[in-house]
Amino acid sequence: MTGDVLAGVLADLRCGDHPGVVVDSPPGAGKSTLVVRVASQLTGDGGQLAVVAQTNEQVDDLTDRLVDALPGVPIGRLSGQDYVPAPRIARHPTVRFDTQVTALAEARIVIGTAAKWATVTQGEWRWAVVDEAYQMRSDALLRIAGRFGRMLFVGDPGQLDPFSIVETTRWAGLTWDPMQSAVAVLLRNNPSVAVHRLPVSWRLPASAAPVVSEAFYPFTGFQPATADAERALSFQTRGFGSQPVDMTLETAATSGWALHELPARHTLRTDGDVAHACAALARRLLERGGVARSERAPDGAALTPDRIAIGTAHRDQAATVRSLLPARSGITVDTANRLQGREYDVTIIWHPLSGRRDATAFHLEAGRLCVLTSRHRHACVVVTRAGIPELLDAHPSTEPVYLNEPAKFPDGWEANQAMMAHLHHHRVRA
Repeated sequence: MTGDVLAGVLADLRCGDHPGVVVDSPPGAGKSTLVVRVASQLTGDGGQLAVVAQTNEQVDDLTDRLVDALPGVPIGRLSGQDYVPAPRIARHPTVRFDTQVTALAEARIVIGTAAKWATVTQGEWRWAVVDEAYQMRSDALLRIAGRFGRMLFVGDPGQLDPFSIVETTRWAGLTWDPMQSAVAVLLRNNPSVAVHRLPVSWRLPASAAPVVSEAFYPFTGFQPATADAERALSFQTRGFGSQPVDMTLETAATSGWALHELPARHTLRTDGDVAHACAALARRLLERGGVARSERAPDGAALTPDRIAIGTAHRDQAATVRSLLPARSGITVDTANRLQGREYDVTIIWHPLSGRRDATAFHLEAGRLCVLTSRHRHACVVVTRAGIPELLDAHPSTEPVYLNEPAKFPDGWEANQAMMAHLHHHRVRA
């Protein structure tokens, strides 16, 4: 994050008659760093700062970072009745926990989820910072916006949109559609709102940033913050020659990408072969003693289980892979929704369209694939059945178009085709 962006954001926050400021951020561009720096500046302006995130995990991460950046500043953690502080939060003496905002009057910063802030029935705040704002539904913003004088919205426009398990077509095209993101509704009704963009990704390596940018950010591209020579993934032991798992890992270490392709077949959602391949790749990464060299560790750092993630589209797929790993392996296995906002050295992803007979809107969702392919600092391995390009050609995008509904870019069908075209050059047949 550049100082110019921070200065511009603060200038727009402190002056003008607009209700807020938006900061668009590509994966790993420093959203949390921006939130912490803005919080540091605004707390110096006097009054209590409100910080809003979308999940308890996000709130805990931000709280931990705020304490480290602002030692001695009292922070109030607004929580629910059944909230149990995570160890990384409970260890900080400057953090106070309570279910009522009135009990946190001494705190300079009060932080909680959007759902918890919606229960606050009294009080007003001059400033509010909303983290992961593109994950926030517009109706959630409506419930809390009246309590804040001016708001900063920070988020990634390429990630997953707000999600609902109920049918939402009844609201499609309406200006108050609750399933639109908070940022989309804000910009639609307030065209004068200032929009800033973070220009680089500190997470994605030089091998990945151009690919992800072109596929998922066609109008707001970004660059890698590091050069190709600054990142390297290597192994302390040799592989077994032509074994597909080792060939895949060598390809990923060399190019930053690998497509581990199983034979084409229509399968159940919990495809056992794909699950075994995901687990085998993760285990082999550790067996071969992976070493990640970067600007953070110029001499190299061991690839530990907590720096490896396996991402899926569905929870039952994640559960299947998890069952194939040793108990308490330390490897993260979760869905795209839960991996959003997190960072690892190597990711292994189960392609959402693998083994399917059709390409539904859920599995074509550009944000889902964007999240899965943008969590890594060194390499991403995609595991799938062969035949996805043919599946996409047989199922062109046919989603209905609604009047007054803004067009969503990028198109999921096109984004999937772009990623598969790139991965084709790094394919290993299993």
